Amino acid sequence: MSTVMERPASTTPAIPPKVVELEITGTCQLQCMQCFADSGPSGTHGVMTADDWRRVISDAAALGVREVQLIGGEPTVHPAWSELVDHALSFGLQVEVYSNLFHIKAGWWRLLARERVKLATSYYSDRAEEHDAITHRGGSHGRTRANIAQAVRRGIPLRVGIVSVLPGQRVAEAREELEALGVTMIRTDRTRRIGRASLVGARTDTAELCGRCGDGQVAVLPTGAVTPCVLSRWLATGNVRERGLAAILGSKAWADALSVIPARASSEPCDPDCKPASDGGDCSPAEQPACDPKYNE
Repeated sequence: MSTVMERPASTTPAIPPKVVELEITGTCQLQCMQCFADSGPSGTHGVMTADDWRRVISDAAALGVREVQLIGGEPTVHPAWSELVDHALSFGLQVEVYSNLFHIKAGWWRLLARERVKLATSYYSDRAEEHDAITHRGGSHGRTRANIAQAVRRGIPLRVGIVSVLPGQRVAEAREELEALGVTMIRTDRTRRIGRASLVGARTDTAELCGRCGDGQVAVLPTGAVTPCVLSRWLATGNVRERGLAAILGSKAWADALSVIPARASSEPCDPDCKPASDGGDCSPAEQPACDPKYNE
């Protein structure tokens, strides 16, 4: 286990984040065309241990964070994911598990149905062949669709992100199908040219960000690097294996990273596919209303 330096109280950030995104693994059963983390079957869990992740959750709770999001890769392939959910719940935090819903073991549904736990997933088309072409995994549409329906039947708060990846993609039809399944929190977004979707030879561009990175949120990557969000992964401001979370968020490096993130243009979609939505941050009349009580309780 890595050693973390003791942090003085004076390093506590003036405005603590509300949400901490924990990218606990780079492993995923899918290999989606637009994946910002470039995750897939050959990905790893990184260098962060389960104890490291528990310490980050404890530090976040001490800062007054209200919610943690487990994301990846596919968080449920991490051997400690359920323990991390329990750890966060023990502090009274809300937990969102951002899963591809490709494989949910029967015994997991009880954990996902616990109070203060939410689910999020991605969905691309009402047609299996189009969805599977984006995920690069045959049968992913059927599995994800079935588990979306299962989550709705069980009354588990669920939001779904639809990213437009292919020309002529059936985004509207996918949304209609989700609504027919009973999903009420649905967001759409364009492909962000980050990670696997970045142009070959092109440098990472902050213009691809939504403009809200670091605004009430912070991300920790499998390396332990702290960034304003999982999409702005190249803007590393410190490492939780070397310094405490509060010290990093109170540092000049954190302030410098936030200063290069452009303000969100009014024409931009509300949030990228990964964005936690417990604050009801919808910004467009075309999006689902922000006051869904089932999700925002």
